[in-house]
Amino acid sequence: MESILLLACLITLVLLGAPIGFTLILLPVAYILLFDPGVPLNLIPTQMFDVLDSVTLTAIPFFMLTGELMSTGKITDRLVELSARIIGRMRGSLAQVNILVSMFFAGMNGSVVADTATVGSLLIPAMKLRGYEPEYAAALTSVSATIGGIIPPSIAMVILANAGGISVGALFAAGIIPGLLIGLTLMIMTYVIAVKRNYERSEEDFSWIALGKAFLNASFALVIPVVLVGSVMGGIAGVVEAGAITACVALALGAFVYKTVTWKSVVQAFIRAFRTSAIVFIILSAAGPFSWLLTILGAINLLSEWLLSYADTPILFATVLVLFIYFIGMVMDAGANIIVLGPVLIHICVQAGYPAEQAAMIMVIGFLFGTVTPPIGVAYFTAAAVARATLESVAVSMLPYLVALFFLLFAVILVPPITMWLPTAWGFIR
Repeated sequence: MESILLLACLITLVLLGAPIGFTLILLPVAYILLFDPGVPLNLIPTQMFDVLDSVTLTAIPFFMLTGELMSTGKITDRLVELSARIIGRMRGSLAQVNILVSMFFAGMNGSVVADTATVGSLLIPAMKLRGYEPEYAAALTSVSATIGGIIPPSIAMVILANAGGISVGALFAAGIIPGLLIGLTLMIMTYVIAVKRNYERSEEDFSWIALGKAFLNASFALVIPVVLVGSVMGGIAGVVEAGAITACVALALGAFVYKTVTWKSVVQAFIRAFRTSAIVFIILSAAGPFSWLLTILGAINLLSEWLLSYADTPILFATVLVLFIYFIGMVMDAGANIIVLGPVLIHICVQAGYPAEQAAMIMVIGFLFGTVTPPIGVAYFTAAAVARATLESVAVSMLPYLVALFFLLFAVILVPPITMWLPTAWGFIR
């Protein structure tokens, strides 16, 4: 009964617009004051500190800074040009460019929200001018941005690896194939929709020479994911060091190679990156006392018993797990879900017979899909705001893509090689 009341209070506060970090702290404080006054209130800051007491998490500001410096240095513009040359005269070419840029951007930033804001600010206005409905442009941008948290590097993977004691390199390797599958699925669906609605296509013929020039212009930018992911997977540097290196590379490219940044713009990029990182850390720290509250109320044990009751039937277990992840993703922030429920659900999946790395990727993919799921998906809000479209219309346009992502997550659960083949082949799992 107390667990149900807790969930009801949480959903009510979130739907009323209360900041998620504030809500996650308020509920355990209220519980202590009303039901268990013997517990010292200093437990709350202690739990908050314990969550953040990890060197690995310091990689997050570097990932954020890399994305900001890329935007400031107009590096993203070069990725857009390269993507346009690759797509050629395909129907719905600008929509396809949107997806492809998100796949490139994913290898440099690792944040769904940053991907939505950066790619959306560039391509949503252009898509509207080329005849795309604002709600469709917003829906496609937010959905394709989920790739930003799945193709490595990924802030969500860093958070979950830290919380669940899993190798960051193994998760990076596990995310490559699912990320590419998501991108390919979105491109196929977008092509079908573009043909049906007679969306635009580029009038410029495909040219290998033009593609080569675009690749050369973007080649230095493409070094960023190679350095970041390669150094982590190759054991050359840890995720924190790799994040710092790529931030320096992004700064050097903008300042000395492309010469498109000023010191003032660099300072502003640092400010934006640290502000965004602070929001992430507030939510992560707030998840500490909330996890304590769930444990005290027995909600974790109830969840474990409920899910494991379906473990004898893999398809039924997968269905219930996906539906649960989708529902929680609709009402809770992805970062909070990963830190609060991620380790618990991984443990449950391991008990049900899944490898820990596969279980971790299920959580990352599922909870990141929640960032674009109405009613409170943050990427969904961001894209709608950029497009100046109503949330209701964006939700309707997003529905076909959400259905496809649902079945993709289902496939990740039922087909282990999708996530396990590369980590095993590259020696992360023996």
